[in-house]
Amino acid sequence: MRHGKKFNHLGRKAAHRKALLRNMAISLIEHKAIKTTLPKARELRKFIEPLITKAKSDTMHSRRTVFSYLQNKEAVKELFGEISERVGERPGGYTRILKIGNRRGDNAEMAYIELVDFNEYEYSQGSEAGGSRRRRRRRKGGAKKATQQAAAVVEEEVVEAEELSEDVVEETTAAASEAADVDGAAEEGAEGVIPIFWDVFFYGSFSKSEGKIAG
Repeated sequence: MRHGKKFNHLGRKAAHRKALLRNMAISLIEHKAIKTTLPKARELRKFIEPLITKAKSDTMHSRRTVFSYLQNKEAVKELFGEISERVGERPGGYTRILKIGNRRGDNAEMAYIELVDFNEYEYSQGSEAGGSRRRRRRRKGGAKKATQQAAAVVEEEVVEAEELSEDVVEETTAAASEAADVDGAAEEGAEGVIPIFWDVFFYGSFSKSEGKIAG
């Protein structure tokens, strides 16, 4: 049973948990801000803030005590150097936890944990890296460009349809004019046949040499 055990075991045995917090503390000292799950960030805060307080007094005993937790000479040097100078006048609260939503997949709560006096370091890096926002802008521009292309295609299709309708109208007009010419020619032929018929009726006979029918 876990009666009286108030800290989060993080689903690990003691040795594994100590190694996890040690590595996370070293990464936080080196990078000034890291991203992890919210429970781990809270446990890391409890682990590293006493070490930062210890680093304010730069003595051999303090260095050996901090080294017994971190087991990393470079991290101890950074902690007793730049970090202790920055937080020298701060009476605690050296870290800040920022929630950033849930992780895709297991839906775990994620958070940034950073050193308060070094937050401009993380923000400057984010502004330099910031490629995701530019990618979003490119997607918006691409959608706009695709819309413009689709509108251009539709306009071309409309123009082609108008040209096709004009061609059909022209063909219809030409066919109507040809039909009118044919009708006119037929009427002229009929008018030429009527006088010949009346000549045959009244005069009775025509000579074959003249192209007339004998009566």
